Amino acid sequence: MSDTIRLTAAQAMVRWLSMQMTEDGDRVIDGVWAIFGHGNVAGLGEALHGIGDALPTWRGQNEQTMAHAAIAFAKGHGRRRAQAVTASIGPGSTNMVTAAALAHVNRLPVLFLAGDVFASRRPDPVLQQVESFGDGTISANDCFRPVVRYFDRITRPEHLLTALPRALRVMTDPADCGPVCLSFCQDVQAEAHDWPQAFFAPRIWHIRRPAPDAAELARAVDLIRAAKAPVIVCGGGVIHSGAEAALADVATRHAIPVIETQAGKSALAQAHPMNFGAAGVDGSAAANAAARAADLVIAVGTRLQDFTTGSRTLFEATVLAINVQPYDAAKHGAVSLVADARVALEALTGALGDLRFSPDAQARAAWLTAVDAHCAAPGGQGLPTDAQVIGAVQRAAPEGIALCAAGTMPGALKLLWQASQGGYHMEYGYSCMGYEIAGAMGLALALPDRQVLCFVGDGSYMMANSELATAVMRRIPFTVILTDNRGYGCINRLQAQTGGAPFNNMYVDCRVEAQPRIDFVAHAASMGAHAVKAADIPALEAEVAAARDRAMPTVIVIETTARPGPGDGLEGAGHFWDVAVPQVGATDILQQAYARYLADITRQTLIN
Repeated sequence: MSDTIRLTAAQAMVRWLSMQMTEDGDRVIDGVWAIFGHGNVAGLGEALHGIGDALPTWRGQNEQTMAHAAIAFAKGHGRRRAQAVTASIGPGSTNMVTAAALAHVNRLPVLFLAGDVFASRRPDPVLQQVESFGDGTISANDCFRPVVRYFDRITRPEHLLTALPRALRVMTDPADCGPVCLSFCQDVQAEAHDWPQAFFAPRIWHIRRPAPDAAELARAVDLIRAAKAPVIVCGGGVIHSGAEAALADVATRHAIPVIETQAGKSALAQAHPMNFGAAGVDGSAAANAAARAADLVIAVGTRLQDFTTGSRTLFEATVLAINVQPYDAAKHGAVSLVADARVALEALTGALGDLRFSPDAQARAAWLTAVDAHCAAPGGQGLPTDAQVIGAVQRAAPEGIALCAAGTMPGALKLLWQASQGGYHMEYGYSCMGYEIAGAMGLALALPDRQVLCFVGDGSYMMANSELATAVMRRIPFTVILTDNRGYGCINRLQAQTGGAPFNNMYVDCRVEAQPRIDFVAHAASMGAHAVKAADIPALEAEVAAARDRAMPTVIVIETTARPGPGDGLEGAGHFWDVAVPQVGATDILQQAYARYLADITRQTLIN
């Protein structure tokens, strides 16, 4: 028997990917989203057709949104499984760059298989080739370099022998995890090579759990023992580590309040008595009060983004940063504990014994009472607020997963959605408009037993909605709550808060000849979705409940007011966010906004 097999580079790639397994016996790469063009149809297209269900291929409508679906799938699986996305040369590949940045910021694994120019340069310049006048080695795919964890250009078939294992190493490494781009020259995809049979042997990828350094752990224990009022900031790393139970144990045993980032929300159910809610700019009164009073901030698995820290004005205490990535563990002048979140939390509670603190339970209870009132069904006339929409969906689907990405709704959901464990999925690291519909599809693929509740504004819906057709074709059910406030309501509010005049955000403030009358119900129905318009909050509740058992996507449209923001009318909600205000301007409103801004930035802590 020969110890080699002759395959094209593309055939070898897909065969190798089909043999990479998780510890649970699933493929690491679940399958491949594909839109074909001349840069990948002959090579990868032929190979994917040949391998069939051993590595399934799915067709989407847009390269960026296919990648968004893959990102949501990976997040839904706690980074333990991923998907690949392939596109042709030129615009097909560069369409994926935004999604690559989204995955990079959120530390999520996606394999981008981007078609590239001819390695041989025979037909130079090939159709859709971007030429550099000063560097013959550059192609459009070099745009991926700053937004992926690993980049490799495959200009010879045998490059795959090293590139593929490196790609999976990155995607399964808890510290380096993120997107990978293999820029695959189109002629090389079709080139044959004699491959070692051993290269295609099945392999199981084990995800390591780094234990803490003994000295770092001892310092962390001493800090916690010396504290009077610590607080835990729960980041997405808790969920990626599968450390939810360990977090609950630490919080319960030692009575330490937990406050949440966007990525960490739902690691601890809102019903847990130590869950004080959202932290920071879009934070709760209880959480932010606990943060301001804290003499030790225990940041677990978080990047400490500006929304969490109130642009460096919320935390005045020492930060103890528990993170598997040393880069993140050293932020804000923190005392670092570099380790897997679950291992670190288990080690800490083992060392702390019966130590307990005394958080303000009344503040938490008062906050939740205020949330219930804020989200209650409206009693009078007029359009509902985002808070009232959230309340309706919460009542109709309390165990559902709330998903969102951009606009006002992410802040409102972080503040008001009372999540069950695992009941929250927010893309707010990159806050990418257009993630929502595709993300809901990917999450529904990852977690088919949960009701996925996709909150999307009319602005984001208009930006990227085409994967709704894909979900209909594949019969992937999820529920879309489309809030129509007739423009970019979130940025309109920010524009006003920073002293600006209403301009170019709401349709009424845009330079248009006629105000649009967009029939979102008809639009969604034209793609095959079950689409309805809810006239009011009771109708919304009924439609969300009815969608639960529907074996296809449901789109529920409801008109909302453009004016109130996430915490408007909710006492104690929110915190400062640093958005630069013009230093000079003609209006009194702008000058007043700048005076407020100057007062706020004096409170910033700039230690890095």
